[in-house]
Amino acid sequence: MTDFAERALLPAGLRDILPPHAAYEADVVARLMAAFAAQGYDRVKPPLIEFEDSLLGGAGAAMAKHTFRVMDPVTQRMMGVRADMTLQAARIATTRLAKAPRPLRLSYSGQVLRVKGSQLRPERQFAQAGIELIGAAGPAADAEVVLLAAQALVGLGVEDVSVDLTLPTLVPLVIDGLGEGEGLRDALDHKDVATVSAAGGKAAAILGALIEAVGPAPRALAKLAALDLPPAAAAERQHMAEVVRLVREAAPDLTLTIDPVENRGFEYHTGVAFTIFARHASGELGRGGRYAAHGEAATGATLFMDTVIEALPGPVAANRVFLPLGTPAPMGRRLRAEGWVTVAGLEQVTDAGAEARRLGCGHILVADRVVAVE
Repeated sequence: MTDFAERALLPAGLRDILPPHAAYEADVVARLMAAFAAQGYDRVKPPLIEFEDSLLGGAGAAMAKHTFRVMDPVTQRMMGVRADMTLQAARIATTRLAKAPRPLRLSYSGQVLRVKGSQLRPERQFAQAGIELIGAAGPAADAEVVLLAAQALVGLGVEDVSVDLTLPTLVPLVIDGLGEGEGLRDALDHKDVATVSAAGGKAAAILGALIEAVGPAPRALAKLAALDLPPAAAAERQHMAEVVRLVREAAPDLTLTIDPVENRGFEYHTGVAFTIFARHASGELGRGGRYAAHGEAATGATLFMDTVIEALPGPVAANRVFLPLGTPAPMGRRLRAEGWVTVAGLEQVTDAGAEARRLGCGHILVADRVVAVE
């Protein structure tokens, strides 16, 4: 390996995205943003890096372990490179747009950087696209975000989209309401029914039943409805049931499942949360849910573009036509208006067909006519 090739190696979890995949990702993001805009979500563009106290304050503390930190040479204050864009959008909503009418609908897209990847997502830098709905606390807001995120993916061509709903606040509300069961959180994270059942007591019985309720939404809701929950937990259960009703009413073909005890990855969420999957995708396509945006009720969804791209068929080869040197400019403009990608020759060649093939063109302009390259 040459010295230059060694210098060109990238750190683990970082990669170059090459043609045609870079253009394909940009096109997919543009289509998502158009779908968000069509339902009233206005685009914002937060900075890649900002001061640590604003980036990681409040609910942002949950992202601290994922965040690269650097010293600002101008102010001598610590800054963080964003590891997620959700809380940046929330900051904009509650500061720059504090006087804008509520509910406030915002969308965003951009790159994020994390300290390390995960087993399912080894990439440390990847693109996100998402939406945030600020200033609405009811089930209709949660349902709108779930539906828009899922249906935007279906609109891209992702097949067999499913949404797994969870209530990360439910277990703490049960434990706090009954005053017992605090030591069972780890067993709940691992869906360890035996350990939970062995603990005994009313809390253990309810928590074990919550694990058993995991599954398709109708079955899960029926099992949850049969439980004698503390008042605050019962209110969360009712909220979830109403979200499911609204989503199923608007999109009866969308697969919904419920996992009432899942909370990993939802540390800053304060209500209904969800993860989006597709049958042929290796990981989650996105996730979201309810949270507190500096004191305001908020809910949102973030789509992970690396996984979304993997769930799609992939880029279609463009119709490229080679224009030999000397082709009049109006001819090129006409062909581009017709949908062709034109590749101009920059020097005279003896075999224009061979040059077209070398440059990846399936067609060539001959006497003002586009013909296929043999």
